Amino acid sequence: MAGLYGTYEPPVPSKVIFGQGRAEDLPSELDRLGSQRVMVLSGRSIAERTDTVKRVESLLGDRCLAVYSNLPQRAPLATAVEATQIALDNGVDTLVGVGGSTISDAARMIGVMMAEGLTTEDALRERGHQGGGNFQSTADRARLPRQVSIPTTLSAGEFNTGGGNVLDDQAGHKIRVRHPGLYAHLIVLDPDMTEGTPDWLWLSSGVKALDHCIERLYCRGSQPATDATTQKAAELLFRHLPQSREDMGNSEARLGCLMGAWMSMMGAPSVGSGLSHAIGHVIGVKYSVGHGYTSCVTQPYVMEFNRPASADKQAMLAEAAGLDTRGMSDEVASEAVAQVVDQFILELGMPHRLRELEIPQEDLPEIARMTLEDGPSRNNPVQVTSPEELLPLLEKAW
Repeated sequence: MAGLYGTYEPPVPSKVIFGQGRAEDLPSELDRLGSQRVMVLSGRSIAERTDTVKRVESLLGDRCLAVYSNLPQRAPLATAVEATQIALDNGVDTLVGVGGSTISDAARMIGVMMAEGLTTEDALRERGHQGGGNFQSTADRARLPRQVSIPTTLSAGEFNTGGGNVLDDQAGHKIRVRHPGLYAHLIVLDPDMTEGTPDWLWLSSGVKALDHCIERLYCRGSQPATDATTQKAAELLFRHLPQSREDMGNSEARLGCLMGAWMSMMGAPSVGSGLSHAIGHVIGVKYSVGHGYTSCVTQPYVMEFNRPASADKQAMLAEAAGLDTRGMSDEVASEAVAQVVDQFILELGMPHRLRELEIPQEDLPEIARMTLEDGPSRNNPVQVTSPEELLPLLEKAW
């Protein structure tokens, strides 16, 4: 405990209900929130290929005034504008997001757009450009709609707080907003709601949740209060993700994964993410790659890069993975768990190299430069000050 020093920020007051069948409690929970005029947000695939959105719509009954299912990956600006206008036209007081991080991120931005009356692409683009792609909203908190999240993936974006984002596809970057009132008032973790989520998305977002765990363990701000939940989250994901494939019909395993994804985010207000997320943000937007896949092709190599400054924390991950670390030094344990993570990703059938995502090798210097401009790179345990320092890592990942 020598030298222990830090800050812990408690999470926002999101209510989380979990367990099989908990979506059935949605009407009573909305009564508690005082929600009377609801709009459902989702992507097209989940609305057309599963019955999840229809089930939610049925549970909402007469209070469901609109369903908008046209939010594709990263929610391009035009779709957010369209959803905002529908919500305003219907006097919506609550947004119920059904899906992954795209939906929860977009729902928070749509909430701000509703509160500020941003109903055109130009208005939102101008607002975003005032802060270089990021803007601070001063909207009256009372004007923000309530937020409910029903996740169908393990990306855990529903647990992000204080901000939202959509994609300015014209400019090729995200527009982000910050406001202290942006968080999910209710989160429903129900494995039944994840039925129909394709394995590629479910499993890759599970690796994304494991990426959260790894970076929460060793990034700046980590501490015993966050290490405990993060280590347990990793244990749940290592144990349950391989048994949670859609064709296995194992709802208990899927619930275990949902719990792991939740716990991977418990330290988020106090511990930021690091280099794996920073690289993922760049290649995700630049090449339209899902964030689950980005974690699959970055984290094993980032772990190796960060080992000199984080072997003790990576040794904690080894215990979560079920390795017998008795008699091992932290260095040996960290090397062993890196191999476990590597094999774990391969056995899930996930991509393992940047080239598998059709990312050109000649783009690596530009990716390195853009990564240093992404906020999470500054939380990394090994500090990076020039793009040249990142190139060996990216070459290994390629």
